[in-house]
Amino acid sequence: SDAYFASRPRGSRLSAWASPQSTVVASRAELDDALAATERRFAEREVDRPAFWGGFRLVPERLEFWQGRRNRTHDRIAYLRAAAGWNIVRLAP
Repeated sequence: SDAYFASRPRGSRLSAWASPQSTVVASRAELDDALAATERRFAEREVDRPAFWGGFRLVPERLEFWQGRRNRTHDRIAYLRAAAGWNIVRLAP
């Protein structure tokens, strides 16, 4: 998480501190004010990663797409990880 956060543009790192993601905010002005306060806070230093900011890196081995069709002859396409990319196969419904 630290390495990924550090690779993001400074504005995105500041926004991570300023914006309480997915919560209701009263107005655009509230967000703008929070960002301005965050910019002042980090004006003379690097923007460190907030403790609440993180994530997971998923590396899929297989992806399958399904599209329904009449009479149960659905389309199923699978992508299987291979050494040099992906193998794409059609599966019986």
